[in-house]
Amino acid sequence: METYQEKISLLQEMIAFALVDGELHDREYDFLELVSQELNIDKATFLKLFSERGQTIVIKDEFNRICQFYRLALLMHSDGVLHEREQIKINELGINMGLNPYATKRVLQLMKSSSNQMVSPEVLLALFSEQHN
Repeated sequence: METYQEKISLLQEMIAFALVDGELHDREYDFLELVSQELNIDKATFLKLFSERGQTIVIKDEFNRICQFYRLALLMHSDGVLHEREQIKINELGINMGLNPYATKRVLQLMKSSSNQMVSPEVLLALFSEQHN
Protein backbone atom coordinates (compact mmCIF):
# COMPACT_ATOMS: atom_id res chain seq x y z
CA MET A 1 0.00 0.00 0.00
CA GLU A 2 1.35 3.35 -0.97
CA THR A 3 -0.83 6.06 0.50
CA TYR A 4 -2.70 6.53 3.72
CA GLN A 5 -5.96 6.84 1.77
CA GLU A 6 -5.32 3.49 0.07
CA LYS A 7 -4.83 1.90 3.47
CA ILE A 8 -8.10 3.42 4.70
CA SER A 9 -9.87 2.19 1.56
CA LEU A 10 -8.49 -1.32 2.09
CA LEU A 11 -9.80 -1.39 5.66
CA GLN A 12 -13.20 0.00 4.61
CA GLU A 13 -13.52 -2.76 2.03
CA MET A 14 -12.61 -5.37 4.63
CA ILE A 15 -15.08 -3.98 7.18
CA ALA A 16 -17.87 -3.96 4.60
CA PHE A 17 -17.03 -7.56 3.71
CA ALA A 18 -17.01 -8.61 7.39
CA LEU A 19 -20.54 -7.24 7.74
CA VAL A 20 -21.90 -9.03 4.63
CA ASP A 21 -23.39 -11.81 6.77
CA GLY A 22 -25.20 -9.29 8.98
CA GLU A 23 -22.95 -9.41 12.04
CA LEU A 24 -19.40 -8.75 13.12
CA HIS A 25 -17.93 -11.65 15.07
CA ASP A 26 -15.25 -11.06 17.70
CA ARG A 27 -12.66 -12.97 15.69
CA GLU A 28 -13.45 -10.88 12.59
CA TYR A 29 -13.04 -7.70 14.62
CA ASP A 30 -9.73 -8.95 16.04
CA PHE A 31 -8.49 -9.77 12.55
CA LEU A 32 -9.49 -6.32 11.27
CA GLU A 33 -7.78 -4.69 14.22
CA LEU A 34 -4.56 -6.61 13.48
CA VAL A 35 -4.66 -5.48 9.85
CA SER A 36 -5.20 -1.87 10.94
CA GLN A 37 -2.19 -2.10 13.25
CA GLU A 38 -0.07 -3.54 10.43
CA LEU A 39 -1.13 -0.59 8.25
CA ASN A 40 -0.30 1.88 11.06
CA ILE A 41 -3.88 3.14 11.32
CA ASP A 42 -4.59 4.58 14.77
CA LYS A 43 -7.37 3.08 16.90
CA ALA A 44 -9.67 6.13 16.70
CA THR A 45 -9.53 6.17 12.90
CA PHE A 46 -10.05 2.41 12.79
CA LEU A 47 -13.18 2.64 14.94
CA LYS A 48 -14.52 5.55 12.88
CA LEU A 49 -14.38 3.38 9.74
CA PHE A 50 -17.22 1.23 11.08
CA SER A 51 -19.64 4.15 10.79
CA GLU A 52 -18.22 5.93 7.74
CA ARG A 53 -18.35 4.61 4.22
CA GLY A 54 -15.82 6.16 1.89
CA GLN A 55 -15.05 5.65 -1.73
CA THR A 56 -13.06 2.52 -2.47
CA ILE A 57 -9.79 3.14 -4.28
CA VAL A 58 -8.96 0.63 -7.01
CA ILE A 59 -5.71 -1.21 -6.34
CA LYS A 60 -3.61 -0.91 -9.50
CA ASP A 61 -0.85 -3.41 -8.80
CA GLU A 62 -1.83 -7.07 -9.33
CA PHE A 63 0.32 -8.30 -6.45
CA ASN A 64 -1.49 -5.95 -4.03
CA ARG A 65 -4.88 -7.04 -5.42
CA ILE A 66 -3.91 -10.68 -4.78
CA CYS A 67 -2.84 -9.77 -1.23
CA GLN A 68 -6.12 -7.95 -0.62
CA PHE A 69 -8.14 -10.88 -1.99
CA TYR A 70 -6.25 -13.23 0.34
CA ARG A 71 -6.82 -10.92 3.34
CA LEU A 72 -10.54 -10.93 2.54
CA ALA A 73 -10.52 -14.73 2.27
CA LEU A 74 -8.74 -14.99 5.64
CA LEU A 75 -11.32 -12.64 7.11
CA MET A 76 -14.10 -14.80 5.68
CA HIS A 77 -12.70 -17.84 7.50
CA SER A 78 -11.76 -16.05 10.74
CA ASP A 79 -15.08 -16.60 12.51
CA GLY A 80 -15.18 -20.30 11.67
CA VAL A 81 -18.52 -19.93 9.87
CA LEU A 82 -18.68 -19.86 6.08
CA HIS A 83 -21.85 -18.01 5.06
CA GLU A 84 -23.28 -18.33 1.57
CA ARG A 85 -23.39 -14.54 1.19
CA GLU A 86 -19.67 -14.37 2.03
CA GLN A 87 -18.88 -16.96 -0.63
CA ILE A 88 -20.88 -15.09 -3.25
CA LYS A 89 -19.37 -11.74 -2.29
CA ILE A 90 -15.75 -12.97 -2.29
CA ASN A 91 -16.20 -14.30 -5.83
CA GLU A 92 -17.69 -10.96 -6.93
CA LEU A 93 -14.82 -9.07 -5.30
CA GLY A 94 -12.24 -11.25 -7.03
CA ILE A 95 -13.84 -10.58 -10.41
CA ASN A 96 -14.14 -6.84 -9.66
CA MET A 97 -10.44 -6.82 -8.75
CA GLY A 98 -9.67 -8.24 -12.18
CA LEU A 99 -8.25 -11.46 -10.77
CA ASN A 100 -8.42 -14.75 -12.61
CA PRO A 101 -11.66 -16.47 -11.49
CA TYR A 102 -10.07 -19.91 -11.86
CA ALA A 103 -7.19 -18.91 -9.54
CA THR A 104 -9.52 -17.33 -6.96
CA LYS A 105 -11.68 -20.45 -6.95
CA ARG A 106 -8.64 -22.68 -6.42
CA VAL A 107 -7.36 -20.47 -3.59
CA LEU A 108 -10.72 -20.65 -1.85
CA GLN A 109 -10.89 -24.43 -2.30
CA LEU A 110 -7.39 -24.88 -0.87
CA MET A 111 -8.22 -22.66 2.09
CA LYS A 112 -11.43 -24.56 2.76
CA SER A 113 -9.63 -27.91 2.76
CA SER A 114 -6.65 -26.67 4.81
CA SER A 115 -6.61 -27.41 8.54
CA ASN A 116 -5.79 -23.77 9.36
CA GLN A 117 -7.55 -22.16 6.36
CA MET A 118 -4.25 -20.76 5.10
CA VAL A 119 -2.30 -21.10 1.88
CA SER A 120 1.44 -20.57 1.70
CA PRO A 121 2.60 -17.42 -0.10
CA GLU A 122 4.40 -19.52 -2.70
CA VAL A 123 1.28 -21.51 -3.55
CA LEU A 124 -0.86 -18.38 -3.58
CA LEU A 125 1.41 -16.62 -6.06
CA ALA A 126 1.86 -19.76 -8.14
CA LEU A 127 -1.92 -20.12 -8.57
CA PHE A 128 -2.19 -16.57 -9.91
CA SER A 129 0.99 -16.88 -11.99
CA GLU A 130 -0.37 -19.85 -13.93
CA GLN A 131 -2.54 -17.51 -15.98
CA HIS A 132 0.55 -15.67 -17.25
CA ASN A 133 2.17 -18.75 -18.78
